[in-house]
Amino acid sequence: MLGTGLMTLSIRWKVTLATLFALACGFVIAGVLAARSLEEQELAQSGQALEVSTNLIAFDLRPLLTTSSSLPATPQLQIIVRELSRRALARVTLVDSTGQVLADSAVQDRDLAGIENHHTRPEIEQAVASGSGTDIRASHTTGDRTLYRAVRLNEPGTTSSPLYLRLGLPMTALEQELTKLKRNLSLAFGSAFLIAVGLSVWLARGLTKPLSDMAAAARQLAAGNHSVRIQTSSRDEVGLLADTLNHMTNELRSKIEELSEDRAQLLAMLTSMVEGVMVLDYKGRILQVNPALERMFGVTRAEARGRQSSEVFGHPKLNALVSTVLAQRTGQEDEIILTPSGRCLDVEASVAGGEQDNEACAVLVFHDITELRRLENIRKDFVANVSHELRTPLTSIKGYVEALLDGGKDDPETSVRFLDIILKQSDRLNLILEDLLQLSKIESGQVQFKQEPLHIGSVVERTIAMVKPLADKKQHRLSSQIAADLPLISGDQERLVQVLANLVDNAIKYTPEGGLITVAARRIPVAKNTADEQRDGIELTVTDTGIGIPERDRPRVFERFYRVDKARSRELGGTGLGLAIVKHIVEGHGGQVWVEGNVPTGSRFVVRLPA
Repeated sequence: MLGTGLMTLSIRWKVTLATLFALACGFVIAGVLAARSLEEQELAQSGQALEVSTNLIAFDLRPLLTTSSSLPATPQLQIIVRELSRRALARVTLVDSTGQVLADSAVQDRDLAGIENHHTRPEIEQAVASGSGTDIRASHTTGDRTLYRAVRLNEPGTTSSPLYLRLGLPMTALEQELTKLKRNLSLAFGSAFLIAVGLSVWLARGLTKPLSDMAAAARQLAAGNHSVRIQTSSRDEVGLLADTLNHMTNELRSKIEELSEDRAQLLAMLTSMVEGVMVLDYKGRILQVNPALERMFGVTRAEARGRQSSEVFGHPKLNALVSTVLAQRTGQEDEIILTPSGRCLDVEASVAGGEQDNEACAVLVFHDITELRRLENIRKDFVANVSHELRTPLTSIKGYVEALLDGGKDDPETSVRFLDIILKQSDRLNLILEDLLQLSKIESGQVQFKQEPLHIGSVVERTIAMVKPLADKKQHRLSSQIAADLPLISGDQERLVQVLANLVDNAIKYTPEGGLITVAARRIPVAKNTADEQRDGIELTVTDTGIGIPERDRPRVFERFYRVDKARSRELGGTGLGLAIVKHIVEGHGGQVWVEGNVPTGSRFVVRLPA
């Protein structure tokens, strides 16, 4: 718990407490050593003085106590030791060889008999053994801490019973000096400690404040504030560290800005790419996908990232391609078909070389070539159809020319009939070529549509006037239903008449005699491409009661040379390009065209144009 508490303290308090702890330890050690030194010095001086006093008193008592045959009486000895004690300023005690106290200056005469035997006293034991002894302890008699010295009064070798003189010097003065020293040391050390506390706090603050500023700056830097700077005026290691951190902050900000710019540019490129992009690591986990890929496969980035590509897409051919790239570490390319949409994707896989987690190992680029494949198929069909369409009149012309050369020219009636057929086939061939040329010019942008305000009613009237003879020939009824509130449109009247004429002409051709053909125009709201707001538009429809178009063939009737009934179309003189021209003219005016089924029979062609 204490270690945890210290770990949570700031550097300032750690430095302060460490300094104060060192000072306190130093003060305590210094006080103990000073007290011990004073005590040893006082004890040495007291011991020397006590030794001198003991020797002098022993010198005075030795003749009195060792030369006479008997010792003085106890009262007399008490008087002697008290006088010696007064002169020596020490406690004087006489002890016989058995340890019995004969006289003691610190004891009353009546209490002398009650003093315990001193034979076991350390100083007496030393004196018995060697002639002198020293000890310091608390006195059993007075209770004061006392320095004792005992000597033997009898000279070695005498026959009389030995006597021992012991002087006791109370350590009261020493205790007082030590107490005074401790008090003075405590006062001095306490004052010094208080001063040290202030100095430590001041010094610790001066040392740690730059570090605190650096820590605060580091927190702001981690929070994204790259403009923070550490202000310091010191030129020591702390100042050098602050300058280094400021330089590191500048470098870090520069690197982050550079990385942010690169990341933004990369994301912008990935987002704006029409091709789908998928990045995998060496284990086949998805690291990144762009919006185009999300749209292609109907997945989101959150669903895909971090998962195996085989789990996300589940396309056998794509999974095999990914496995091959990761196993062989070589680029691969293949085409896949998505189900159920039927979209065709060209997949180009290249190796990035990453060997760690979250490192790009393979990059797959998905090109949507559905439209390209569709156009290729259309081109193939176009080449086949145009070849067939041109071959038919050319074969007919060639056959009748050969018949004329073989002798038909000799028969005027036959030659006229053959030449008439050749002329019709030549006109048909010329019509096909003119339609092809016109369609090519429209698609290449060589034909510029006029942008003039016009009323759709005039277009309908002109068209009906043009095709009425053809309708009357097959006994068709032509009906027009033009709303009164139609807005003006901006367009090319001649081209719009061509559109409506083609649609009505087809209706006349493919409607049995006595049919009904209706041309209608009405106002409708048309949504803008860029917002949900709506504006006015016109819906123009041509409805017939003819043979109709099967539903499976309706999406393709606007392709070049596409015919639902090829034999009947050629018999009626169509080139197979009329509806393709209609579609391009309508789209050139910003509109749309499609065909629907009519109830109960027939077809309904719809043209929508913006107002």
